[in-house]
Amino acid sequence: MKPAEAILGRWGGLFVVYLLPYFGRSEEEISLNRKHRGKRVLVKMAAINPILARYTQRSGAQFRRADPRTLSTAGVGLRQVSARPLLAVPLRFSSNLPSTKKRKRREMLDRIIRVDHAGELGADRIYAGQYAVLARTKSGPIIQEMWEQEKHHLKTFEELIPAYRARPSALIPFWTVAGFALGAGSALLGEKAAMACTVAVETVIGEHYDSQIRELLADSPDDHHDLLKTIKQFRDDELHHLDTGLKNDAEQAPVYEGLTAVIKTGCKMAVWIAERV
Repeated sequence: MKPAEAILGRWGGLFVVYLLPYFGRSEEEISLNRKHRGKRVLVKMAAINPILARYTQRSGAQFRRADPRTLSTAGVGLRQVSARPLLAVPLRFSSNLPSTKKRKRREMLDRIIRVDHAGELGADRIYAGQYAVLARTKSGPIIQEMWEQEKHHLKTFEELIPAYRARPSALIPFWTVAGFALGAGSALLGEKAAMACTVAVETVIGEHYDSQIRELLADSPDDHHDLLKTIKQFRDDELHHLDTGLKNDAEQAPVYEGLTAVIKTGCKMAVWIAERV
């Protein structure tokens, strides 16, 4: 394709999306069209841009490219193939909510997904650090089993970030390094110290998940049903890890009380930061 044709094609697509719907319309119709335009622009552009179409498919629906013969002053004709969501945890917002309520819910979900993703990333790295040191000990298989569950948790939240259009933490590199350092450092102190680290971390995570469950229930149990189910399951997994640490002599670690107190304080600080940054 010649450069001139490419430029004309691109500008022609923008004309179809933004200007064509306004021709031959009354002021009232134009006002209504502008009000809902933001909801349709991504879908319309997906019909013109195959790259954006792939993004739209990952966001929950698949669309065929529009037939040029279906273009009209009403907009771009699209035939929806399927609207099956990417995940079992779709993004839900009630159109009947006041704007202030919508904004608060949006901020709440953004914060929850961001901090939980950062927390599961940190937990994944903690177990990776512990396993790197203790893989050949009797604690190796136990740590690996807990690590596999954390991998599943992390993968789930990596999918929930785009599904909920949440902003991930800006400190992802720091959580990655800090988590591995904590895991490896505690493991170097011995198997019991590694289990004490697990007890401290999972205690904070379990309490954190409980607070999120209460917050989501207070907002709307029905709208957050799927997210609540996910968080409850992960909470139970983390508490199982806590019990596993206690069963494997965590409380017999050197300076158990002091070690777990320091780790808990660090985890609470990390949660507070990840909710905001």
